[in-house]
Amino acid sequence: MVAFIKDNTELFRKKDIQLIATGTTGSHLERAGLEVEKMESGPMGGDAQIASRLVEGNIDMVIFFRDPLGKHPHEVDVNMLMRLCDVYNIPLATNHAAAVRFIQTL
Repeated sequence: MVAFIKDNTELFRKKDIQLIATGTTGSHLERAGLEVEKMESGPMGGDAQIASRLVEGNIDMVIFFRDPLGKHPHEVDVNMLMRLCDVYNIPLATNHAAAVRFIQTL
């Protein structure tokens, strides 16, 4: 995720784009010079915090890369976030190719 954001830094620096990230990812993005609102880390509830923002209508798009071959300690929260994207009709990219298509629309 961090590499994807770094590759598209100029786009994500636009004033009308607000980044929200889980804690660890957000820290990496800050070090890359981007302004980001950091939630808790994923295992500590960050995914659930982002999902809450989504339900409140404060999220327009979710880019959430995950390793489909690995287990996340917070898999339940990840699945909840993805389910809520479907429930609230929020575009969700879970891989690089989909994320590239998403940002082409910005």
